[in-house]
Amino acid sequence: MKTIDSIPTSKIQRASKLVTTGAKIGVNYLKYYGDKITKTEEVAKARLNENNAEDIYDGLKQLKGSALKVAQMLSMEKSILPQAYVEKFSLSQFSVPPLSPALVTKTFKKYFGKNPDDIYDKFDSISVNAASIGQVHKAEKDNKKLAVKIQYPGVAQSIASDLSLVKPIATKLFNIRGKDSDKYFNEVENKLVEETNYILEIEQSQSIVEDCRHIPNLKFPNYYPKLSSDRIITMDWMSGVHLSEFSTNDQEVSNTLGQALWDFYMFQIHTLKKVHADPHPGNFLISPENELIVIDFGCMKTIPEDFYVPYFELAKKENISNPKYFEKKLFELEILRKDDSKEELDFFRAMFHEMLSLFTQPFNEEKFDFSDENFFGKISDLGAKYAKSTELKNMNGNRGSKHFIYINRTFFGLYNLMHDLKAKEVKINNFKSL
Repeated sequence: MKTIDSIPTSKIQRASKLVTTGAKIGVNYLKYYGDKITKTEEVAKARLNENNAEDIYDGLKQLKGSALKVAQMLSMEKSILPQAYVEKFSLSQFSVPPLSPALVTKTFKKYFGKNPDDIYDKFDSISVNAASIGQVHKAEKDNKKLAVKIQYPGVAQSIASDLSLVKPIATKLFNIRGKDSDKYFNEVENKLVEETNYILEIEQSQSIVEDCRHIPNLKFPNYYPKLSSDRIITMDWMSGVHLSEFSTNDQEVSNTLGQALWDFYMFQIHTLKKVHADPHPGNFLISPENELIVIDFGCMKTIPEDFYVPYFELAKKENISNPKYFEKKLFELEILRKDDSKEELDFFRAMFHEMLSLFTQPFNEEKFDFSDENFFGKISDLGAKYAKSTELKNMNGNRGSKHFIYINRTFFGLYNLMHDLKAKEVKINNFKSL
């Protein structure tokens, strides 16, 4: 794969890259209008989506950082974006052009005052994995195989400017209006700032490893603070395949891995009240012994009690079926607003009743089959229904607690990973025992 010798770091440089990408999109629309003359609307729109997705991704992968991270987050929202975007943006999870060896060495000199060969016994200057915020290299020291994660230059400094460029697109996509809408963007910005703080990530990693060590069939790397800095992390090299590339015909193995993943998340959410909020396949490996390996704790979300309680009360079937109680919790979670019109109250009450009745089904079973295509088909259909809803597009999309952003992202990602594993007979009782 071609390497990158430099990354645009100033606001002007990064904005210019997006302007260039915008010009390409303009050309794609001209092609689309031409296609509509000779092709069906469906074929013309599919080609437009493919061309736009490719051009947007090509621009973002050169910027890296927050802009690419947002694309990664959106790739998990399969019901919102056309499939062409989902497929292209999902590459940002673990397949983007890496930094050149020269730029890697320059980064080490900046943060350690040494070349990597002066720190490790062996260091491979060619990255084995490059994602949105950093890339990973193989190394060895004292007969230990190590993984060294290096943050891209300028990523931490460009978060605010990147989000200011993305904000108009997100505002239009989610129809966000109102003076308090900045709470959502501030939540994303604060979390991205945390993800660029590698000292914090090491502390979070060591804490979660210690707390979750007892969960069966889970493995974690050890972390080495003395070989790390605020932009470089050294940890054990873990052998395995990415979850997205893993396949098995052994249903028992699928069930075991699925149970480990589910228990890992339920323990964090219900006991620690802090959760690994970046459940995409690039953060999980399957070991040769068929154990689940968790390798990245940069994005951790604390769950406040005043959000946790109503959120999980609405996961119970009897509460969803109680109209007055259901509405009360929707107000507590800021889904319904005091300034809503009767039309908005009726619409969002019905919308969330439909969504929660479906999405919370696993929590109301002793065991659940996450390989059930019918269940995931219904989720996809429901997402498509509201994505196409002209009524919803005319409503104010500024609703819901800011905590929904990462908690919903966690559950959507978790469900998708469980489905990828084709896990059946997953015990859900960790939730019911609370």
